[in-house]
Amino acid sequence: MKCVFRWRVLVVAVTLGIVCGSGNLALAQTEPAADLSGRIDSLEKQLADLRSQMEAQKAAAAAAAAPAPAPAAAVLPAAAPPATPAPTGLAGLLGPTTLSGFVDVYYGYNSNQPAGRTTAFRNFDINSSQFGLNMIELVADKAPDATASRLGYHIALGFGQAMNAVNATEIGPGGTELNFDQYLKEGYLEYLAPVGKGLQINVGKFVTPAGAEVIETKDNWNYSRGLLFALAIPYFHFGASAKYAFNPKFAVTGYLVNGWNNSVDNNSGKTTGFTAAWTPNAKFSLIQNYLVGPEQTNDNGDFRHLFDTVATYSPNAKLSFMANYDYGKDHVPSGSPLIGSTSAHWSGIAGYIKYAPNDKWALATRGEYFSDNGGTQTLTAQKLSEFTFTLQRMLASKLMTRLEFRRDMSDHDVFPYRTGLLKDAQNTVTLGMVYAFSSADAK
Repeated sequence: MKCVFRWRVLVVAVTLGIVCGSGNLALAQTEPAADLSGRIDSLEKQLADLRSQMEAQKAAAAAAAAPAPAPAAAVLPAAAPPATPAPTGLAGLLGPTTLSGFVDVYYGYNSNQPAGRTTAFRNFDINSSQFGLNMIELVADKAPDATASRLGYHIALGFGQAMNAVNATEIGPGGTELNFDQYLKEGYLEYLAPVGKGLQINVGKFVTPAGAEVIETKDNWNYSRGLLFALAIPYFHFGASAKYAFNPKFAVTGYLVNGWNNSVDNNSGKTTGFTAAWTPNAKFSLIQNYLVGPEQTNDNGDFRHLFDTVATYSPNAKLSFMANYDYGKDHVPSGSPLIGSTSAHWSGIAGYIKYAPNDKWALATRGEYFSDNGGTQTLTAQKLSEFTFTLQRMLASKLMTRLEFRRDMSDHDVFPYRTGLLKDAQNTVTLGMVYAFSSADAK
């Protein structure tokens, strides 16, 4: 189309040239001046028309080449974010509450072959040459939260030899009902008070903060509990605690409780104390506990003190070290059948090493020394020691198995040997199995 226009323009230009050039003489000679002027006007008009047509054609071609304008987009309301599906199954039924627990069984063997088939100075895995139920635990837990609900609770029920030992000293109201909360390991209410970054207050029955080991086998490095756990510290307290975390590295907890291992107090005095926990980095932690208060029956004046220190160091994900030191001091009423003096103290130290090359295998060792000056803790003034080797193997990701060898020694003959005899040492071998479960794992 552009070539046609250019050709027409060229024709007009040539025509004008002819008219205005060589043809001018002929016209001037043969035609009058008026007729010549009219023809020139006509040619100029044709030229103007051709220009107009050319401009129109250019505009049409440009319009055809340009993309068609997009239709105006419809204004739609912003799409609402998809609703979070409601939990189904067990998670939907429980809501914010988590159910968990474990089953812990074992077979124990004592080389001394004691006549009573009971291993001395062992608190939980006491059976010799027989199977035993260490513990079955069921836990219902709802943690307090600053945004959802500041109220929470924790209830832990236990059954088995461990619970028999933990609640052995419990008495009921008026001292007439033994073991009235025999199957309650813990039961307390929690409240996250809006104080600073959050002050967590617990009221009820809870396990002691002291010690490197705990009641639950699965949370320790060895199967059996050490001498310090069994002899140097309490199992639980009944009262109140308040914890404040100043930052992720440092927290302090204060306690006001009835005493040691008693939901119903044996006097009108109260035991107080604190825990200071310092974790400067992911590899090291240090915990200092202190408890003080009257623990003798109907005696509010003589105080028992306990200093407990736990340090943990993990240089890498496979290797861990832990150390525990305890010192206790008590004033016992004059004439007590347990000791010959009115003041007694005990102390001990324990060291632990754990190596876990992967998530299936682990090897743990423990060595301890415990001095019972006055015999308040073991009924004999003596010095005890022990070392333990534990091999752990996880089966099917949930079943924990542990094979353990342990040797206990004393500077006195205190370990039963066969019928009516005593020795200064005992060797034990234990095979334990622990299956743990939690509703948090339910799909």
